[in-house]
Amino acid sequence: SFVGEAVGAIVSFVLYRKGFHKLSETKWFSYPKVKRLLEAEGVEAFSLILSLRLLPFVPSGLVTFVAAIGRMSLLLFTVASSLGKLPALLLEAYSVYQVMNWTWQGKVISTVFAVFLFLFTWKKVVQNKT
Repeated sequence: SFVGEAVGAIVSFVLYRKGFHKLSETKWFSYPKVKRLLEAEGVEAFSLILSLRLLPFVPSGLVTFVAAIGRMSLLLFTVASSLGKLPALLLEAYSVYQVMNWTWQGKVISTVFAVFLFLFTWKKVVQNKT
């Protein structure tokens, strides 16, 4: 899983860099936080990518895209992205193991997921009726 995630991020980075580098000059990327990532280099770029990968609700593809059209080097991106993905992969592997073996932790994970799914569905149904 780790190798697949790392290779996928590298391939995406290279493809984005080749195909979309000119987009960095458009109005879409004038927001201060996006502009900071676009212009980041060296240690700042490394720490930004690492911290964004550690946040579970930041879309991975968006981080890769903005880093690719920015000034970040492929080597720095690879290291920061891979290190940032490691905790998420460990958490995913742990969760799947617990659910598959139906331990008490797996039951809690399944229950929380079921409650979330129920509330999400309920909210969608109620919104569609109004």
